[in-house]
Amino acid sequence: MSRDMRFAIIGAGMAGILSAVKLTEAGLTDFTIYEKADRVGGTWRENTYPGVACDVPSQLYCYSFALNAEWTHPYASGDEIEAYFERVVREHDVERSIRFGDEIVSCAFVDGRWHLETASGHRDVVDVVIAATGVLHHPSYPDIEGLETFAGHAFHSARWDHDVRLAGVRAGVIGTGSTAVQITAAIVEEVEHLSLFQRTAQWVMPQENPPYTDEMRAVFRDDPALLEKIHGELSQMFADGFANAVVDADSPQMKMIEDMCRDNLEQSVIDPELRERLRPDYRAACKRLVVSGDFYQAIQQPNAELVTAGIERVEPGGIRTSDGVLHELDVLVLATGFHVDSFMRPMSVVGRDATQLAEVWAERPNAYLSISIPDFPNFFMLNGPNGPVGNFSLIEVAELQFGYIMGLVERIRSGECREISATSTAMEHHEADRVEAAKKTVWTTGCRSWYLDDRGVPATWPWPFDRFRAEMAAPKAEAYEAR
Repeated sequence: MSRDMRFAIIGAGMAGILSAVKLTEAGLTDFTIYEKADRVGGTWRENTYPGVACDVPSQLYCYSFALNAEWTHPYASGDEIEAYFERVVREHDVERSIRFGDEIVSCAFVDGRWHLETASGHRDVVDVVIAATGVLHHPSYPDIEGLETFAGHAFHSARWDHDVRLAGVRAGVIGTGSTAVQITAAIVEEVEHLSLFQRTAQWVMPQENPPYTDEMRAVFRDDPALLEKIHGELSQMFADGFANAVVDADSPQMKMIEDMCRDNLEQSVIDPELRERLRPDYRAACKRLVVSGDFYQAIQQPNAELVTAGIERVEPGGIRTSDGVLHELDVLVLATGFHVDSFMRPMSVVGRDATQLAEVWAERPNAYLSISIPDFPNFFMLNGPNGPVGNFSLIEVAELQFGYIMGLVERIRSGECREISATSTAMEHHEADRVEAAKKTVWTTGCRSWYLDDRGVPATWPWPFDRFRAEMAAPKAEAYEAR
């Protein structure tokens, strides 16, 4: 006999919206989404910097149940993606279940249920928690001497100050990842002078992004089967051409990616001295691959400067580099990334027998298949630790994971058990296999990146994407403890 169940979903970003839609489809409508901000959107709400866009094709970066004929470009802008999520929320009546502006600060498993408390003091008791907190929302600020003394406007890329005018200013950008590349290309023609402070050069995959014509969007609108076909083909292309390439550093696909990046640098950058300063000393895709069709053009503009001398300190008037030069600035943008290992933290999570997640994760985050943690029953993560990250669709990953989670939920719903979580043995074996497999990936070929944990092991899925699909088909009963 089916039992009634109550759910809490933490986060109203991509994965939280997905969870709400899928629970409703399954007839599980007793849930609340807890969102710390005042609207939906997750990373696309947080990141509003000029040029923000997705580096995964828009026809793939959308829910399989809400394919979108209205994308304006093959690679969508951030505001367009946020609008897409807002539309899905409206069409599926998700907003009525969202509690905005009330961050969960505590989750404790007591007497077989999760007891939640929010920052406002609101309390809730639920059977299942789905943590859809994402990873790109805790900004990482650089430890640079004198940063607080800067006399101009300084802000993190994820906290963009839209009140600051860029026209005619001297702007500095610290960082060379995807965010810095997008900002550089977006603002170089507006500012008087742009200084890009590069610690590490990046390989750049060329990618044009011409607009879809009205005629093309009309075709998509009139032929849903075509959209499904494109979505499926892009999914398999990313699995075969990229996801499978990076997990085998010696694969022919990896060589093809490296050749494309090298040719892009050679053919796009005219000045040989600048070209060499832009040339990384590690293999392509060892760091998250930067995808751009206009960065090299932007950094070669007469008012753009690539600064490769190390940053000594920030002064009121700008940045002093190790060669003694003061780079005078009016605006300083910190495109320095995020604390990608935070996940639910700093929220307190206490599992069975008063087990503290902060203690379990004291060395580093870990979870079985990135979804379940031993001794934290009925607590499931989407895009959790060591899952697939990289240049492919996290929406597809989350959809696969949610289908898997529903297999666990059904065991509770049917009355087979009241509590379920991965066994320690299953997680330990999975982690040992993962660490061994990671040695063959391109991420361990000699660069520093945000993929690497404190041991230098990539905190990501190290096998072909088709293996991930197979794992997500159904939970293995022997990997779980059910009570």
